[in-house]
Amino acid sequence: MTDLFDQPTRRSSREKKKKRSRSLRTGVIILVCAVLAVAAGMWAVPAVRDLIDTSADDFPGPGSGEVTFEIPAGSTGSDIAVILFENGVVASTEAGVDALTDNPSSPRIQAGTYQLMAEMRAVDAVSALLLPENRIEISITVPEGFVYWQVFERIEATFGFPTEEIEAAAADTAAIGLPAEAGGQIEGWLAPATYPFPPSATATDVLSAMVAKTVSNLNAAEVPAEQWQATLIAASIVEKEGLPQYFSQIARVIDNRLTLENTGTNGLLQMDSTVNYGLGITGGVPTPEQIQTDTPFNTYIHAGLPPTPIGAPRAEAIQAVLNPAEGDWLYFTTVNLDTGETKFAVTYEEQLVLVDELRAWSEANNSGQED
Repeated sequence: MTDLFDQPTRRSSREKKKKRSRSLRTGVIILVCAVLAVAAGMWAVPAVRDLIDTSADDFPGPGSGEVTFEIPAGSTGSDIAVILFENGVVASTEAGVDALTDNPSSPRIQAGTYQLMAEMRAVDAVSALLLPENRIEISITVPEGFVYWQVFERIEATFGFPTEEIEAAAADTAAIGLPAEAGGQIEGWLAPATYPFPPSATATDVLSAMVAKTVSNLNAAEVPAEQWQATLIAASIVEKEGLPQYFSQIARVIDNRLTLENTGTNGLLQMDSTVNYGLGITGGVPTPEQIQTDTPFNTYIHAGLPPTPIGAPRAEAIQAVLNPAEGDWLYFTTVNLDTGETKFAVTYEEQLVLVDELRAWSEANNSGQED
């Protein structure tokens, strides 16, 4: 006989088995899904990483061809990296930044125009920027005492600018930074020095650098702005009249002639260099006829300083004007035209002796020149 009370117990057991079976199937499904998810992830992560990867792309190097580009003054490391990338030198700005950061010498990279290969390794490109031979520049030297038209001729020969372009740049005094104290006259403001420029430089750039150098020299000497022009005029005469070892004595002669009374010179500088300048001559001893030729620059005829400088004075000539040697000299003569030996005199009688000495030297050396 069947016990009625056993039936619920058997049904409960079957239900428990079904639940265990469903739980097992569910666990298997979850496990399979997890495995599939992991597998999918292993494939997907690299793909996503490729889409968002910020690591620096770099060329394998060594590079080829030639690329010319300019690094402007004031460029930061990031700026340089962008310039390298935009010119095809490096594969990415990130690679450029990394290479600049890793190279402890990179702060020494200078502004200028460079020529490197295209598609270089970033580390090689940064190293190349530190080598002087990869920096392209055009240098121009203005010798001491050059007059403005000589400077213009040298600019034309160096850069190939037409004369008209140089003259137009010089006429734009605001663009070249010519101070108001110059009165619009560029003479004397083109400082003697050697100047490096990128190939892209303009005539305005070149003249601006020379004017800025003169302003720097005047400021370094602590010359008040209102005395700039007069100082340059006197310094340009000092520059033209003798060698550097005599600058301070020549400056004293100029000062004495302008300030001392009852000297018999009547404020006349009587400088041959000013006569030459007025006649468009850049050197030599003027003839008696030339000395009698009336120009605004003839200091045998016109008292005081000439209207403008007569050339480009160096910093030492400026210093000589500011700090002339102590002495009562009113005259001087170069008694040896080969060595430049110069002697100074207080009186006119002493000066005549020096002139005779120069004449004797000239006759002995068949120079045919005398003061």
